[in-house]
Amino acid sequence: MRGLPDSGPLPTDLVIFDNDGVLVDSERLANGILARLLTEAGLPTTAEESIVTYLGSTMDRVRELAEAALGAALPADLFDRYHDELFERMAAELVPVPGIATVLDALDGRARCVASSGTPERIRRSLTLTGLIDRFDDGALFSASEVERGKPAPDLFLHAASTMDVRPERCVVVEDSPAGVEAAKAAGMTVIGFAALTPLERLADADEVVVDAAALHVTLSSSRTR
Repeated sequence: MRGLPDSGPLPTDLVIFDNDGVLVDSERLANGILARLLTEAGLPTTAEESIVTYLGSTMDRVRELAEAALGAALPADLFDRYHDELFERMAAELVPVPGIATVLDALDGRARCVASSGTPERIRRSLTLTGLIDRFDDGALFSASEVERGKPAPDLFLHAASTMDVRPERCVVVEDSPAGVEAAKAAGMTVIGFAALTPLERLADADEVVVDAAALHVTLSSSRTR
């Protein structure tokens, strides 16, 4: 774990959680499906390569990157098939990230929300399936589909903070993707890199990096409100 530069408590009135890979253990599942569909479309991709290239991206960004690499358009129905299979597999296999429920419960009523590149349906469905949905208030789930630009632009995090009526500098973001870290920093927020799946060096721009929920719990426990 890499500490904050000033070794002081995190100044936070709002904790913003990414969803996939931070709250729900979905990244291997989702990227395995995506990699297979991209390979079938003519762009050979492994699940590991998909994680490296597309982690934290919106579907529009995935299409943009994949079509640039392929040099051709992807099948029009590829992402519909992706979501159909993903939702089916989620229903049978999706679980929370180990220890994350304890982290959420330890926030003791502190404001928290979700800001994810996933669709609103995917966010709500995944949190419902894993039993985490009740740990967030109504109106505290934010999707990149609600803003003009997804991560790595700061739009989604700024939208979440504005809606929750918290200044950006009083927000702490928990992110597992380089794009998410970049977005949080651009928004003027403190960011904790969650390296349960992502290599530590890819989250080097975060203010602090933790490797699991136990370490995240320790870090958030040291944060302070006004």
